[in-house]
Amino acid sequence: MLVVETVAKIRRLHRVQGKSIKAICRELGISRKVVRKVLRSGETEFRYSRARQPQPKLGPWQAELERLLEANEARPRRERLTLVRVYETLRELGYEGGYDAVRRHARGWQASRATAVAAAFVPLSFAPGEA
Repeated sequence: MLVVETVAKIRRLHRVQGKSIKAICRELGISRKVVRKVLRSGETEFRYSRARQPQPKLGPWQAELERLLEANEARPRRERLTLVRVYETLRELGYEGGYDAVRRHARGWQASRATAVAAAFVPLSFAPGEA
């Protein structure tokens, strides 16, 4: 992601000092493609949005992964499996995808469970000396 300051430097070097695109690239350590993009556009800040990560190989295995995660959560804290072990269990069952997809899904699963627990919180308030 380019900062507004870097965009200003690129434009100043090209328009005011008259430096070439190649010289700007050498000086700032940025690719020529990025320098051209900055010079051609009128934007001051560039953001690169990443599309949602597809999970095609995990798709048919999501139910099994969630079952493993729920069984893992039901275990005592010291006996729980790490995500690497959960991944290895899935591999033994025939899953051919990568660990990162399992980790991303498990993180989302844990976040959804945490919001359900957080929603059950009931704040208590007492006047001084009542509790």
